[in-house]
This record gives sequence, structure tokens and C-alpha cells, in this order.
Amino acid sequence: MFKGLKRWLSAAPATATAGGAWHDIAAWAEARQYSFRSVRESDGFVIDGRLGATPWRMEWGPSQRPYVKGAELRLRSELGLTSDIQVLVLDRPLQEQMENTVFEQYVEGVQTRIDSQTPPEMRWLVMFPKLSGTEMGVLRERFVGIASSKSYVVQWLRGALAEALIAAPHGAGKPLVMMISRGRLMLRSALAAPDVAALESWLRLFETAMREARRAGTQAPEQGAPSTQPSLWSASAMAADEHKV
Repeated sequence: MFKGLKRWLSAAPATATAGGAWHDIAAWAEARQYSFRSVRESDGFVIDGRLGATPWRMEWGPSQRPYVKGAELRLRSELGLTSDIQVLVLDRPLQEQMENTVFEQYVEGVQTRIDSQTPPEMRWLVMFPKLSGTEMGVLRERFVGIASSKSYVVQWLRGALAEALIAAPHGAGKPLVMMISRGRLMLRSALAAPDVAALESWLRLFETAMREARRAGTQAPEQGAPSTQPSLWSASAMAADEHKV
């Protein structure tokens, strides 16, 4: 009997964990009709929601990138943008750190080329042109923009998104990265201890980026509708491939 009780307790649903460490976050998600689940093996959680008809996913757990120390927050959404749009926006301290790493590893080091195991953020630093200070506008002091299509990213960063980035809840030692690749929008930042206020702030920024990405994409050819198929998300969200966007 005791063995059976032990098995039942160990197999308790994720909502039991949510009632402990993530109680407030789970309640916040439920109140907004988001889907919440904890991920025990990674000591994190996943929240699924929608902006209109477009789904998004929020994940918190161990970092998947070497430039984020400790735990990180990730948000992503499939926007149905044309696949040739590749955009990277990151804070200036992180850009300088990445460029130094690339120089040390691939210029002064023994490696002679950047391979597929290098995070795309670092590959793009040497592949695509940077936006000028004029093109970055009010963001030029704090952020760097890199893109395969300058015209797209300039449109994306205008107006509402620029204001949201300036108000972003990141600071010294907390990198902020936003990417668009293969039609997917992705945001990463360090977040040591998640709470409802922090998650709401990041989600506001991300949803603004979603809306503005679709707006900017209306001028690009062959725009598709966002996918809502079950295959949109991987089965194990917190164990996502380390080197994929």
C-alpha cells in the first residue's frame, strides 16, 4: 500500500507543483486562459497563450545559451513571415561580448570557420550588415540591429516596438536578444527569479514585437498565415535543441 501511495504522489500532475513554487504564476496564467505546466526535470515551467489567433509560448528554466548565466526566460511565436527574413536585435554590451568571443575563437584561436554548432546569434554578427545609428533611431545608444533585410528591420523597430524596447525590464548583466528566423520570433533574457510582474512586462514587450513584426511583414512578398498545427511546439519544451533559434 505504501509503495502504491508513493507512486501516486510521485505521479501527481503538474498543477500540484504549481500550487507550490509557481502558485501565483499558475493562477495568473489560469486567470488569462493561458495553459500552464511545470517541468520538473528542468525545474521550470511552460505557458502557452495567444495574441488573437496567433499562438505564443513562454518558457522559464535553465539557460540554453552560453551568454545567459543561470536561468533564462524565452518567448517564441510562429508568425508566418517569409523565410528569408533574418533579424537580430540585441543590447550593445552583449553585442560587444559576442564579437570579442567570435574574434578569440575564430581569429586568434584554432578554429578557421564558424560551424553549425555556433549559436546563430554569433554567426549572424559576421554574416549580416548592422544598422547605422540613423537607422536604429532612438534605440542606437542601447541596442544593435543586424538583418538580412535592412528595410524590414527598420520598419519593425519603428514606433511601438522602439518604445517597448526602451522600457524593457532588463539591465546590467541581463542580456536581451530578439530574433526573427524561419518565420519565428524569439526573445531571450536572463531571469533569475520569475514573478508575475516580470512575466507581464516581458509578455507586453513580446506581444508588441509580434504585432509590429506582422505589420512590417505586410510589405514583404509571399507572407503566409501563422501555423496553428500541433507540430508548432516541440514535445519537450524545456529540453529544446540548444543551438536552434
